[in-house]
Amino acid sequence: GGGGGGGPGGGLQHETQELASKRVDIQNKRFYLDVKQNAKGRFLKIAEVGAGGNKSRLTLSMSVAVEFRDYLGDFIEHYAQLGPSQPPELAQAADEPRRALKSEFLVRENRKYYMDLKENQRGRFLRVRQTVNRGPGLGSTQGQTIALPAQGLIEFRDALAKLIDDYGVEEEPAELPEGTSLTVDNKRFFFDVGSNKYGVFMRVSEVKPTYRNSITVPYKVWAKFGHTFCKYSDEMKKIQEK
Repeated sequence: GGGGGGGPGGGLQHETQELASKRVDIQNKRFYLDVKQNAKGRFLKIAEVGAGGNKSRLTLSMSVAVEFRDYLGDFIEHYAQLGPSQPPELAQAADEPRRALKSEFLVRENRKYYMDLKENQRGRFLRVRQTVNRGPGLGSTQGQTIALPAQGLIEFRDALAKLIDDYGVEEEPAELPEGTSLTVDNKRFFFDVGSNKYGVFMRVSEVKPTYRNSITVPYKVWAKFGHTFCKYSDEMKKIQEK
């Protein structure tokens, strides 16, 4: 386990602190999962160290780590349902791993993560590749890739889940506005603010004794929505005053 108390305050905001670290050994590879924190918040670094000491690293925000954990669950389930591998001589016919057995990808801000469950002569593995978009006209940086042997996926996911449970709380929005409602004739409208992995949203529900309907409006368009309602309200007033 890591050491105790935090370092001195004050001058640390530009430094990166390591909050926790876990090591998972799968076959002849070592994987390190490190939770770190800097001025921008908490994040997770995953490093794969091969038998020859070569290192590959991925960087995930804590919210992406949560999604990655959930995807790992899907891959573990899929792997458990697969039949036996093809005979080695067939696998060796093409040195390249064959078509992925299952693929997913995840896009967050300027990073993309590609997850492919693949198979080669050494067995099945989950390849995770990260690319970073550096901005308009600059293209993507060379991707970093790790390969998790499939039989270690459960152990790896458990280690990741434990770190998220212990350190992932930062990603919860600190505060959301209280919901409200208004009643018009025999209808009630409820305005409830929530958040999920895609961000903050408002659910507007129309409720009558025998009927309920709702829409979800992302935070980024609230102002436009409000402006549109006000605009039409003004227009209707003018029409009615004619």
